[in-house]
Amino acid sequence: MTGPLRIALLTYSTRPRGGVVHTLALAEALVALGASVDVWTLARGGDGGFFRPLDPRVVVRAVPFPDLPDEPVGARIVRSIAVLADAFTPHATQDHDRGYDVVHAQDCISANAVLNANARLRATGSGGSGGSGHLASCVRTIHHLDTFSTPQLAACHERAVVAPSAHVCVSAAVAAEVTRGWGIHPTVIPNGVDAARFTAAADDRAARSSWADTLGGPYVLAVGGIEPRKGTADLVEAMATVRAARPDLSLVIAGGDTLFDYRGYRDEVLASADRLGVTPRILGPVEHGSLPSLVAQATVFAFPSTKEGFGLAALEALAAGVPVVVRDLPVLREVLGPTVRYAATPTDVAAALLTAATHRDPALTIAGRALATRYTWAAAGRAHLDLYHRLTRTSTTA
Repeated sequence: MTGPLRIALLTYSTRPRGGVVHTLALAEALVALGASVDVWTLARGGDGGFFRPLDPRVVVRAVPFPDLPDEPVGARIVRSIAVLADAFTPHATQDHDRGYDVVHAQDCISANAVLNANARLRATGSGGSGGSGHLASCVRTIHHLDTFSTPQLAACHERAVVAPSAHVCVSAAVAAEVTRGWGIHPTVIPNGVDAARFTAAADDRAARSSWADTLGGPYVLAVGGIEPRKGTADLVEAMATVRAARPDLSLVIAGGDTLFDYRGYRDEVLASADRLGVTPRILGPVEHGSLPSLVAQATVFAFPSTKEGFGLAALEALAAGVPVVVRDLPVLREVLGPTVRYAATPTDVAAALLTAATHRDPALTIAGRALATRYTWAAAGRAHLDLYHRLTRTSTTA
């Protein structure tokens, strides 16, 4: 192998979900360290590119993925895998005299697509790649583990854990789950945090009251949309108690674009909110440049997720100096330590939100900002490059 490592990172969407945010930041960290990086993605519904601009050194390969009305989730997953697998070219092409040295999938859809693409190329005898003479093995980041009832999703999830040749987790807690469930020992590489972007938004006095004015007063903010994993139902129940004591505080929910269909859960949550007298402001995806100020101007940031891999959004809120209340999960204890308030039930969440909103703790603010700055994408990029070099050395000597 000559020249810099040639790396393919694959993700399932162009839109601002946690795994996509991770993929883009990692790609930029890797090119800053001298690697050559292509990011492959499904461009859903006519998307032309990612939700934010990228370092021009990162090559974006967006595969068109038209929406089909009323397509069931299982069929959408199968089609997603097939479309990305058909487009992905891990081997040498006319544009490149060698294939990818590393192929790194960030979710179960893209991992299955890589596995299918490799199988197709081996079957046709066209799998030669670069100087090593074979296809690059699939590396998989397991951000968190899910339990699915849809057969296609369950199969996608299982194969994407078992079949890749190397695994990364962004926290030791999730890595331990993988080891207990499958006997696999992933490499742990924490995420980075773009702390400066959120700290700057908190210090921007000119924009300090813009979101509160727009939203009608102080607010508790949650991101990730309305879905089971984000614990939205518990948050709505907690907010009924909060508003009884602090009627000035509203609930604002941002984000939430996903391949999955959570309409049933959303309907249940909104019906519960109506019964409880909670009227959430649902913003949907927020423009990338506007998100830091939305976070920075929140009275409290609520993060009652039932499953997480790292807690990046909570760290961004800490960087902005905002009090954070999270679900009491081992992974969040690992990553966030004593810088946030923990809660296990809706009653606990309500109490923690009220305490955070009413009694600001300067020591927690200082500790939270310091913690957020310790997680950097430069460090994450270096750790990934170290792993890639180990894997390529092993591959060429095998």
